[in-house]
Amino acid sequence: MGHRVLVVDDDPTVSDVVRRYLEQAGCEVQLAADGADGLAAIAAQRPDLVVLDLMMPGIDGLEVCRRIRRQLPDLPVVMLTALGEEADRVLGLEVGADDYVTKPFSPRELVLRIRSVLRRTAAQTAHPSVSAKLTDAALTVDTARRVATMGGAPLSLTAREIDLLIFFMRHPGRAWSRSDLLDKVWGWQFGDQSTVTVHVRRLREKIENDPADPQRIRTVWGVGYRYDPLDEEAGQ
Repeated sequence: MGHRVLVVDDDPTVSDVVRRYLEQAGCEVQLAADGADGLAAIAAQRPDLVVLDLMMPGIDGLEVCRRIRRQLPDLPVVMLTALGEEADRVLGLEVGADDYVTKPFSPRELVLRIRSVLRRTAAQTAHPSVSAKLTDAALTVDTARRVATMGGAPLSLTAREIDLLIFFMRHPGRAWSRSDLLDKVWGWQFGDQSTVTVHVRRLREKIENDPADPQRIRTVWGVGYRYDPLDEEAGQ
């Protein structure tokens, strides 16, 4: 893959296994033993992706992710969570993780998830859309720079939120199921559909005037979601 990956985990056995598999996949890997060290490593030399354990002493994974999102909203984060703790997984997505893998996990699965996140991020950067800018009323997305603004003010969107917004804006008026969105946006053939639900909720909070009564990203009961531009000419 040729990417720099930071692994933040207080379990040295887990960190070593993840490091070895990522290095075999061609990554340059840096390890951090806790949240404070992880934040320092990010500040010193920004990695291409962070693998972040949820449960750590001191600054836990949730707080680390929150700080990353405030400072580097487009830095991909894959979170490691406990098996069966759905509330923790959802909370990880809520604070801005792009993906998660549950412990105990297959190192090969983790590498595949990391590949997926990095591949989509790299593809968006290297191959922007034919139309560099997507506009819907006050909402504008520069797909080449992967920057979204509302009324000229920048929106703090994660890499996955940008992916989702660009997909919606490119396909207005069509209803998409959660499994469709997992496939088209995440590149997963299967997975936890709550991932889509959480990302849609986060995106609504950032682009809707009233997230409780969304006018752009509408719920289509029994199907999934549909993007309805406020600007009637936006999808033409």
